Amino acid sequence: MLDRTNSDLTQRVAALVRSLLAKRSIDRPVGSHDDLAESGLSSLDLVNLMLAVEVEFDLEIPEVDMRPANFRSIARIEALVAELMRACAPMDGA
Repeated sequence: MLDRTNSDLTQRVAALVRSLLAKRSIDRPVGSHDDLAESGLSSLDLVNLMLAVEVEFDLEIPEVDMRPANFRSIARIEALVAELMRACAPMDGA
């Protein structure tokens, strides 16, 4: 079951990816599990994507998570952001 939060998260990450692709004049669909480097993003683009993710979701990506594997696809970025958001969320009943 997919909830709206995950759907919104996916759409927001996908929009960031599309924006970077557009800046490089790449107009092609990118699926959730497509390799972003194979889709046309350079290593510098992936760094810019990481920074854009931090701004978009108002979070700081720990250095240990700043590795290419976490930015290989929209799905991987979404999983990382969801994990970081859960870690930052206040605990219920605290």
